[in-house]
Amino acid sequence: MRNYIIKRILQGFLTMALVSMLIFAILRIAPGDVALMIYTQGDESIQEIDPVALEAIRENLGLNEPLPKQYLNWVVDMATFNWGESYFHGASVFHDFKRKLPITLELGIMSVLISTVMGIPLGILMAVRQDRTSDYVGRIFSLGGLSIPNFWIATMVLVGGLYIFGWSPQLEYRGITQDFSANLTMLFWPAVITGYSSAATKARMMRSSMLEVLRQDYVRTAHSKGLAPMIVTYKHAMANALLPVVTVIGFSFAVIISGSVIMENIFQLPGLGQYLISAMNDRDYNVVQSLVTFFAMWIILSNLLVDISYAWLDPRIRYD
Repeated sequence: MRNYIIKRILQGFLTMALVSMLIFAILRIAPGDVALMIYTQGDESIQEIDPVALEAIRENLGLNEPLPKQYLNWVVDMATFNWGESYFHGASVFHDFKRKLPITLELGIMSVLISTVMGIPLGILMAVRQDRTSDYVGRIFSLGGLSIPNFWIATMVLVGGLYIFGWSPQLEYRGITQDFSANLTMLFWPAVITGYSSAATKARMMRSSMLEVLRQDYVRTAHSKGLAPMIVTYKHAMANALLPVVTVIGFSFAVIISGSVIMENIFQLPGLGQYLISAMNDRDYNVVQSLVTFFAMWIILSNLLVDISYAWLDPRIRYD
């Protein structure tokens, strides 16, 4: 087990190195000139460009340095939490990151809780009542969650709520410590919509795993000894059926956190997702590099923890 953990950590470092190189390269070869955007402040009507001033901006940003040196400087700064300043706003990237991270985490945690509460009981119900009405309804629910994009559902919620019920979401964000009720109200629909597709995955996985366990000999033995069906299902079968779902829960947390970009922009949540989109539009290298690297690290670490927890929960699992 120890050798496996060490091996996975080394693989994680290698993956992060490759991802960081890819992020750095893509931003540098993408069309556009960040120095020109800063000079014009995004105003395309400006025709007269001062080459000296433009070169001074590049020099100040370190964009004239050789690319390998720029990359090494950036890696060292990331490791020491010196993420620099935003090219356009002058604010500390790490300071903004710390300020916006709790919003994204709150949305992610709510989404995972909602998806787990919806998905696992539904999967058990579908398995216990296989080929009955509740099973077919659950399959339709799961199929919708897997096939309908989140952004389309979010758009329909906003449009339908406005034109049918005269409802629109709160657009001014309130922190959880400022106004608990307003905070939960604003995050509720983004969390439900984000968690819907994850709930569909969990429900299908739980149904499949539960059906497999219910066909095992020890379950038949429990039934033959006269144990109540509820006890057999929830005390004996569910515990073993949950093991494969642990992987899905852990991975969904990683994906939901890093995939919050769309929901935060649609519902105007000032989290990391909205911050990333704004930085990409401005070609703000420091912000984009830092956030994408953080999301990549989050996914790699989540996958490592899922693998370790799976081996801990199931003693039969052994890694070489």
